[in-house]
Amino acid sequence: MQQIWAFIKREKVLVIAFIAAVISCFFVKPSAEYLDYIDLRTLVLLFCLMVVSAGLEAAGFISKMAQTLMLKCKSSLALNMVLVLLPFFVAMLVTNDVALITFVPFAIAVLTKVDRKKDIIPVVVLQTIAANMGGMATPVGNPQNLYIYNSYEMSNADFFGAVLPIAGISLLGVVISVLFLKSKKINIPTEAPAKVDIKLAASCALLFVVSLLTVFKVIINFWISLGIVVVVMLIVKPKILLKADFFLLLTFVCFFVFSGNFGRIEAVQEFVSGLISKQTYWCSVGLSQIISNVPAAVLLSGFTDNSKMLLIGVDIGGLGTPIASLASLISMKIYGKSEGADTNKYLVFFLVSNVVGLVILSIAQYLIY
Repeated sequence: MQQIWAFIKREKVLVIAFIAAVISCFFVKPSAEYLDYIDLRTLVLLFCLMVVSAGLEAAGFISKMAQTLMLKCKSSLALNMVLVLLPFFVAMLVTNDVALITFVPFAIAVLTKVDRKKDIIPVVVLQTIAANMGGMATPVGNPQNLYIYNSYEMSNADFFGAVLPIAGISLLGVVISVLFLKSKKINIPTEAPAKVDIKLAASCALLFVVSLLTVFKVIINFWISLGIVVVVMLIVKPKILLKADFFLLLTFVCFFVFSGNFGRIEAVQEFVSGLISKQTYWCSVGLSQIISNVPAAVLLSGFTDNSKMLLIGVDIGGLGTPIASLASLISMKIYGKSEGADTNKYLVFFLVSNVVGLVILSIAQYLIY
């Protein structure tokens, strides 16, 4: 029982998605039509990107890059700026989750070594906001982006035209926020250079290019991309294939079933379609606060053709409560396990910062769009 409860606590969203999918089956009889709910292209591309991200991390490539930048910092302000901006830009390539898994522990360790523990909470919170907002800038930066980009077959012009203005404002906001942290001269401890597995890093770089070509429909058949990723990894380092987040993929499947079934219930369809057609942005933001932005994107996509507002809503909706973005929960969990962690103080700073960001970006999207 303890293991079951531990799993439920660890994978709350998956459990909720599974229960929702099962309940929906009582309203729509299971049939072969269920297969039409599943967006295989999105699932396959997510798997490929997860494998590539895990490979780059295992190869030490990201750690090496971070270490190189750290050595150039002469003040705590410069250090904090680098620590916060790293996940912003890296998330664009390897997803917000991976960026935070990599850089939050790194930030806690570095700030502890240079005797700047007081900066840990604001830096980790800003890293989380940075990763969520930086990830929105590309189709592969956030899982919900990839889903919406594929599901609606958005053109590159429509996608980047929608997200880049908000991502740019977010970047400016993050930089200004870091400037409020006090600056002090520091000395970065000299450590042995991070080792990079050149073979694995080069292989993952190649696979990343293949995945991007598939996302942007240069390689049309996503099964070809999957085959290349699997074969190369089986040759180079098979264990990396097991590091993909299969629970996230299963969560997507459950929400595909749930949203597909509820989309076939006429009364539900009329109510939700009428509500979201008038307030797509706020429906997306609001639902993200309750079930997080990835499942919110999957659920609401069945009821609206307004891909632009849905995309912006679930991306900005990643700000707010800790559950609004799964990446935020990752940061909180990592910080909570660190020595001397003050989770109450962290939560207060997190909520204030996220609410301020949510309000500012909501005003910005209203003025822009």
